[in-house]
Amino acid sequence: MRSNFLFGSRYWMIQFSAESFFKSVSFRLFGVKCDNEDSEPLENELLNNLLTMGVDVDMAKKRQPGVFNRIDVNEQDLKMFLMSKGASKEVIASIISRYPRAITRTPENLSKRWDLWRRIMASDLEVVKILERSPESFFRSNNNLNLENNIKFLYSVGLTRKCLCRLLTNAPRTFSNSLDLNKQMVEFLQEICLSLGSSDPIDFVRKIIFKNPFILIQSTKRVKANIKFLQSTFNLNNEELLVLICGPGAEILDLSNDYAKRNYKNIKEKLFSLGCTEEVVQKFVLSYPDLIFLGDKKFNDKIDCLIEEKISILQIIETPRILDSSINTLKSRIKELVNVGYNLSTSNIALLSWSQKRYKAKLKKLNIVLGN
Repeated sequence: MRSNFLFGSRYWMIQFSAESFFKSVSFRLFGVKCDNEDSEPLENELLNNLLTMGVDVDMAKKRQPGVFNRIDVNEQDLKMFLMSKGASKEVIASIISRYPRAITRTPENLSKRWDLWRRIMASDLEVVKILERSPESFFRSNNNLNLENNIKFLYSVGLTRKCLCRLLTNAPRTFSNSLDLNKQMVEFLQEICLSLGSSDPIDFVRKIIFKNPFILIQSTKRVKANIKFLQSTFNLNNEELLVLICGPGAEILDLSNDYAKRNYKNIKEKLFSLGCTEEVVQKFVLSYPDLIFLGDKKFNDKIDCLIEEKISILQIIETPRILDSSINTLKSRIKELVNVGYNLSTSNIALLSWSQKRYKAKLKKLNIVLGN
């Protein structure tokens, strides 16, 4: 059923593909002349079709101008195919505007690639949502054999459908990697696992990839440097390192090593200036490794903002997640809480990082309790 992309008939699809190909291409192919003036009607036809479809042609030309010089374009076929999968006209126009190379794919190629994606995703609409967010992920490559081989390989090393779904949703470029590149990273991670004393490399790889779906599109050199950085910086034994990189520290593995080192150095210097010891700093970062993602200015500004509002450094150390909130969110919530009489210096400050819905509900209760 998946291979019949419009009305469910394989024969109709083949017939439609052949007819639409010759209708859309024959004029463009055999009507092309060598000089640019005679090729203008050809481009005008494509432009008119795209404008009728609602495509932002100016954006498309800026992004991939070469597409407009090609004769093997199938904009109408693409439109019909995506509409048959549940995409709206607006979504289709947005996809082509941002990634015009999509119109060079043939119906046969689209149908095969869609079937392969559906081995992972539960529905057509899930695939459409990914295309809407990142059209490049689907249209960047037309090498369906490579995609199929990558899917088979990732299943073979113990990744579940749920894990592959997460990869396709968050890091679809994984499936455009060469098979050898993905094998290289998986084998590298398995070697790391064994070198740290674990006897279950399959589970190790599965945990890391699920925690950090971007790791397969990074170099082994970067990942190795970050593992070395974590172990040496925090004086971790093999068992502690395994727990960290399979859990909360997994996302750090694909960071630029220089960036990670620079940010940690800044965290250390800032907290030292506030009276913290090396041990306190290490425990603080290990309790919430995402702190290493914060650049020096963001981290320093947030700490300064909290300190200015009489929130102690000890409170911050005990509640590191509040640093996830933007500086504007911190300032506005602090102001609201102070206005209702909430004493931030003696009360729980975790609510500064709560979801907006949960925070508003708490604020409403505080207004009642504190008599405002």
